Amino acid sequence: MSEDERKVPGQKELEKELSDYLSKKYGARIKIVSPLMLPKAGGEKGEEEVSASDAVDKIKFDMKPEELEAYLDEYVIKQDEAKAILATKVCTHFNRIKHERKGKKFQDPTVVGRIKNNIIMIGPTGVGKTYIVKLIANKLGVPFVKGDATKFSETGYVGGDVEDLVRDLVHEADDDIELAQYGIIYVDEIDKIASSHNLIGPDVSRTGVQRALLKPMEETDVDMKVPHDPISQIQAIEQYRKTGKKEKRTINTRNILFIVSGAFSALVDIVKKRVKKQGIGFGADLPTKEQDDHYLRMVKAEDLIAYGFESEFVGRLPVVAVFEELSVDDLYAILKNPNNPVINAKKADFRAYGIDIRFEDEALRLLAEQAQGERTGARGLVSVLEKALLHFEKKFPSTDIRFFVVTPEVVKDPKGNLKKILDNPEDPEVVARYEKVFEAEKIATKKAILDKEARYRENYGPVFTEERIDLVVTWHLLSGMGLDGIFEEIVSMIGEIKAYESSFFDKKKIPIRFSEDAIDEILHRAVTQGKSITDICQQVSADYDYALKLIMDKTGDQEFVITREAIEDPEAFINELIRQSYGSGHFAIPGPKNK
Repeated sequence: MSEDERKVPGQKELEKELSDYLSKKYGARIKIVSPLMLPKAGGEKGEEEVSASDAVDKIKFDMKPEELEAYLDEYVIKQDEAKAILATKVCTHFNRIKHERKGKKFQDPTVVGRIKNNIIMIGPTGVGKTYIVKLIANKLGVPFVKGDATKFSETGYVGGDVEDLVRDLVHEADDDIELAQYGIIYVDEIDKIASSHNLIGPDVSRTGVQRALLKPMEETDVDMKVPHDPISQIQAIEQYRKTGKKEKRTINTRNILFIVSGAFSALVDIVKKRVKKQGIGFGADLPTKEQDDHYLRMVKAEDLIAYGFESEFVGRLPVVAVFEELSVDDLYAILKNPNNPVINAKKADFRAYGIDIRFEDEALRLLAEQAQGERTGARGLVSVLEKALLHFEKKFPSTDIRFFVVTPEVVKDPKGNLKKILDNPEDPEVVARYEKVFEAEKIATKKAILDKEARYRENYGPVFTEERIDLVVTWHLLSGMGLDGIFEEIVSMIGEIKAYESSFFDKKKIPIRFSEDAIDEILHRAVTQGKSITDICQQVSADYDYALKLIMDKTGDQEFVITREAIEDPEAFINELIRQSYGSGHFAIPGPKNK
């Protein structure tokens, strides 16, 4: 064999090199797979098709509007009317799909047309429009994609094709077309494609994008293979190599919910003009802001058409949800909400360096007031928070400081207070203020748990004791982990303790049982010391084998209850156990807390 022949790479090497090259050029979504088979005309499918019911089962179709609204209330401040509208129409959309699937064979074939609950959201920037849609998609478990209306063109040669959003749903659904057909597409900045009724300039393109959205928003089949997408081309080639058939992969938009949004800054003037012309009015005592909100709630299709939308386009968006502008009190409530991503993200930033950060109420109020001046809604909260804490985030990781309380003084004078803390990091006043805030957060978190006691007891019964709830609260505050996740983790840890009892008997033939207070101590050590349950149980029982064996031989086959005292002082526990069993002639369980 010649030198050149020896250098020819094998099939696997070629696959890897091609995959690496194409991934670098087009993204990480390409992997070349070349089965050792030749294409056969009419050959069998290489992959088992996923049934529609399998995909549908992944989505929470049975959620009721009030349940979804209650979920949104936990995360979204204000916007009560918008939350009610979105929760109702989204739940109706998906529950109707479920109902139609069940009664498919009974449907009247003569009925033509189907009104889809596509939604248009109107409101200023930073009021939670994108956030609320993401929350809904996450709760329902449906694929979700977001696009910017200004990035799309009618033809797709400039920017992107509106149908690319539909294809992106398939990617978000891990290439599960069936699941993608029940996704949510969210198009922001939709007001930017409204025409100003001029026939020159960019307005022609804007109208074209509106028309390009018409069919996907109603029902159409979108081809997954398109000339401008090399990834889809390669996937089609690989599908042919595996099956020997040219399959046209399409996704139908019949059940895809479209939600669009925009600020619509000039819309209120259009509504005012119509209302006044029709002689409809209300008290002029309302402040301008409330007056504008009131007018926007009266918006009609004709107002959107006057704004610059095609009548057919407005007809595809039958549901309107109006979002209110946020006040200082609203911004403060957002910062106080334990589920808000602004404060939680900043806590995560400091936690990455092993630093626990807490916020005093007055400091949160000051941040809200500063954010109001930014005029960008909740987005302003991020800006003012970064401005106040950047220097601390830079300096503290290089010190031994492990906790930090954000006070009003810190917000007003970040640099000056940074110097004070560095000069005296153990200042008793600072420590006391931190502990006070931490304790207040513990009380608030515990109250939040008890307010939902029925749900937590139903799902996590073994964890719902006073001591274990305290452990959950502390773990949540220090780690940032969600409450449900911690409850599930502790249930799992209790299961590990029970499993250890069984394995101890299997190996040693000695029956043991950890009392409830002993389990509490093991859980506490696992959380605070970062050790596994098995390691702690082995450490606790390491000195028991011989003694328990002697006692069992003398007293017979009995169950040994390991108490909290046995974990805290194993030697004293064993000595007392031996003394009682040998001294009195029978086995007795020591300790006042045995159960």
